[in-house]
Amino acid sequence: MLLIHCPYCDETLPEAEFTYAGEAHIARPADPSALSDEEWESYLFIRSNPRGPHHERWRHLHGCGRFFNAVRDTVSDRFLTTYPAGQPRAALPIKEAAE
Repeated sequence: MLLIHCPYCDETLPEAEFTYAGEAHIARPADPSALSDEEWESYLFIRSNPRGPHHERWRHLHGCGRFFNAVRDTVSDRFLTTYPAGQPRAALPIKEAAE
């Protein structure tokens, strides 16, 4: 079972309390109607799929209901950190990023 820390409630709870909301720090285009079909497709569907630390959005669905960001290692499936939405990308400890 994955345990996830909500930075707003300051609680660590089972994954069932949360819902995954995609890759973090994806900026919405300022004028979507000006994009070509290929650019719109890229914005909607093309995401990174790294091996190792990955920045993700999560929502505390059965708690405060707020979105937050997390860094999860896709190899170990371990959460390295969580932080409030709207903050810049969390810096990764060198040791964690190298594992």
